[in-house]
Amino acid sequence: MTAQAIDARHPVARTIAGARRELRELALRPLWSMSASETGAALVEVTRLAAQVAQLQLALLHQAEVVEVGSHVGATSPASRLAHETRTVRAAAHRAARLAGRLATDHPAVDIALADAELTLDQAQVIVDAVDALPTDPVDAETVRRAEDHLLEAARHHDARALRVLGRRLLEVVAPDVADAEEARRLEAEEQAARAQASFTMSDDGHGQVHGRFTLPSLHGSILRKHLLALAAPGRHPDLPAGTPTRHQLGLALLDYVETRPDDSLPHSGGLAATVVVTITLESLLGGLLAAGLCDGSRISAAEARRLACGAGVIPVVLGGASEPLDVGRRRRFHTRAMRAALGLRDRGCTAEGCDRPPALCHAHHDRPWSRHGSTDVVTGRLLCPRHHTLAHDQRYQMKAGPGGTVSFTRRT
Repeated sequence: MTAQAIDARHPVARTIAGARRELRELALRPLWSMSASETGAALVEVTRLAAQVAQLQLALLHQAEVVEVGSHVGATSPASRLAHETRTVRAAAHRAARLAGRLATDHPAVDIALADAELTLDQAQVIVDAVDALPTDPVDAETVRRAEDHLLEAARHHDARALRVLGRRLLEVVAPDVADAEEARRLEAEEQAARAQASFTMSDDGHGQVHGRFTLPSLHGSILRKHLLALAAPGRHPDLPAGTPTRHQLGLALLDYVETRPDDSLPHSGGLAATVVVTITLESLLGGLLAAGLCDGSRISAAEARRLACGAGVIPVVLGGASEPLDVGRRRRFHTRAMRAALGLRDRGCTAEGCDRPPALCHAHHDRPWSRHGSTDVVTGRLLCPRHHTLAHDQRYQMKAGPGGTVSFTRRT
């Protein structure tokens, strides 16, 4: 299978060798003189050529299985030999070999369509998978043939992703009398398997970040995605570019989702809701820099702890100079919904100068913290957007009252 081992006497071998030489010469030609229409047409044609080359590769892989290519050097399979000589990922080579066998033995119509460039390789894989997934008991050979023909026709108008969706509902078209029962059986089996494989892991890297992985049933994944998209919607963040939220925007939405989860939706343990406990010295709560501790041993900055104390569900454990507890266990009082409505009517949005964030995108901030004998009310409260709320608790910035109930921030020097 190396260049020296190619037997150029066979027409296929001669054609492949000649095509490679021509393509090599073609690759050296400049493209600057091609017009837009020529470039577009050539791009379509080369995509079709790629499909035909893929079909030829699969046909050769199947032939390699028949003639046991690589057995003379002790290769475990032709796919393994191909992966070794072409530096292809072994798993990809074996997937291609399996598809080659299925096309050659069970799906000749798909093989021909791929050779005629009527399909892409991805479409061919989807069709083969969908047809092979049909139940063998209530579906006869004629129904299987009609199912394959239906997907081959649909491939003229749909890409591989849309084709996969159509393939999952194939029985509704070719065998509607058994479709409902089979779909119910399949969905129940998938849901049971998804619940059995549900998992969640996360670990702290020791540098201020937690990394995790999860596997959820499709239903719960859809619910979570819906919630995060709502929190990351452009309407809630007018300063962000429109369009599909980025990974970072969805990550920020997850932060919001975690911080604003209502305690009454969580189970209780020992008479208390599953709430984060923050341990902080009185000095830091009043504006110091000493870090705060969480109940699981993690550490957060004093500024972050003060920000959380304004609105998140935390139980503060305030320590004096000798680490003696000054206030333990009683949850802070937060602004009620009525207070939030009053703040919205009064402030009309973020009270930072120059900020136009509406009330719905703002936090309720305490001008006079409880640790300084303040209270949770409308008079000593104000609306700040998340950005300016963070600055209000950042020791690097000073917040000053301005005209009309506004505030301004200046960086300390």
